[in-house]
Amino acid sequence: MATGDLTLDTARLDAEYAALSEHCGLVDRSQRGKLALSGPDAKTFLAGQVTNDTEALAPGEGCYAAFLTHKGKMLGDLRILDVAPSGAKHKGEDSDSDPSGEELLLDTERVALQALFDMIRRFKIGYELQLHKRTMERGLLSLIGPEAMRVAAAEALPAVEHANVPVEIDGIAALAARTDTGVDLLCDSATTERLTAALCERGATAISEQAAEIVRVEHGRPRYGVDMDEGTIPQEAGLNERAVSFTKGCYVGQETVARLYYKGKPNRLLRGLRLSEPSPPGGELRLGEKPVGRLSSAVLSPAFGPIGLGLVRREAQVGASLSVGDGNESARVVELPFQA
Repeated sequence: MATGDLTLDTARLDAEYAALSEHCGLVDRSQRGKLALSGPDAKTFLAGQVTNDTEALAPGEGCYAAFLTHKGKMLGDLRILDVAPSGAKHKGEDSDSDPSGEELLLDTERVALQALFDMIRRFKIGYELQLHKRTMERGLLSLIGPEAMRVAAAEALPAVEHANVPVEIDGIAALAARTDTGVDLLCDSATTERLTAALCERGATAISEQAAEIVRVEHGRPRYGVDMDEGTIPQEAGLNERAVSFTKGCYVGQETVARLYYKGKPNRLLRGLRLSEPSPPGGELRLGEKPVGRLSSAVLSPAFGPIGLGLVRREAQVGASLSVGDGNESARVVELPFQA
């Protein structure tokens, strides 16, 4: 990239970051994978497949979870929303949906969608539930920033992550779900463009995924397919508090997760990395001459400078200085989230 292009790109990101930090940024994430489960056995079935307690959910609540191999390695992560009847009916709803209108909406990284779909199809035999594809039928718009609730007309949304309520914006129906940085709006895909325009009229600023990634990294939230993969155990990525219930019944991979939690220490931990200068993701991290991990996410934050995330071996403790890539850059290991 030419120097002039780089200057323009930095200026654009700074402006988008200001919108995210001070007002409300909007990013279209409709490409994320979306499924739904309906039927009387939906919660019980899912509780046996994922790490969090879906049976405890009530309409309007949700949770974050992982689904694992039998050895406790991640196949993906997902958000689970227990959608109340008043917010579950959409144009084009499958004819075999639960007559009550209640369903579990599953939202995952696109890279993990097929594994999630295959897992449900394989193990749902014997349960009274229906599986519905929603990726192409639902739009997903993320509002990030202090003005997100007002722009989404969701001021009444409970201050609990994954809480969800139906809303209507300029006559457009949507489901509002609280996130750690704002609110997500799920709508019929046919209304996504209209809803985007309405939100911008209400004060949202359309931003790039690149700008939203800065906020994600600052908050220390790992992303499946980027910071986590099929070799990751949830505790390594710092997911136990958010994604794992240690009081619910059995689920696939539970033995490994529980054993590591109660009796062991993970060999790797997700760490923040303060970089000496901007570095591309993928570079090897070394403590002295010993490889201890890789730089998985890297951004240039207007608030913190060049920062990144990586799964780092536990001997590289907080405060350690690591070399990055060919050794011309360095990284200091820090706790997450990033702090001034």
